[in-house]
Amino acid sequence: MSNHPDSLSNLLNIEIIQEIDNLDLPVMQKHHLRILAHCLQILKIISEENSFEYQNKNHLREWCDNQSKKFDDKKFSDLFYEQLESTSKKLRAFSKKIGKNIEDLEIDDLVLLIEQR
Repeated sequence: MSNHPDSLSNLLNIEIIQEIDNLDLPVMQKHHLRILAHCLQILKIISEENSFEYQNKNHLREWCDNQSKKFDDKKFSDLFYEQLESTSKKLRAFSKKIGKNIEDLEIDDLVLLIEQR
C-alpha cells in the first residue's frame, strides 16, 4: 500500500487495486475487499500519525472529525467513525484469530476474511 498519501482518495495504489481486480472472486467480494483494504490503510495511517494502538477511540474519533472538517459535516464524521470503528473491531478479531498484528495484515489475509463470511 502507498506510504503516506496526501488524500483519502488515493490510499490504495494502482498495484493494490489491480491485485484485487485480478483475483478470482465475485464482484461483490472484490468490492468488499477494496473497502477493507482502504479502511486498513486508514487505520495504519492513524496508528503511524499518533504512535498509538488505533483501538483507542479518542484518536480514531479525532481523526474522523479532522477529516469531516473538509466537508463541514458532523454527520459524516459520526458515520465515518462508526464504520471505521466497526471495521477496526472486525480486523482486530480476525488478526488475533490468525495470529498476526493488524498492521501486518495483507491482501491475502483480507481475502481469507471475506471468504469466511
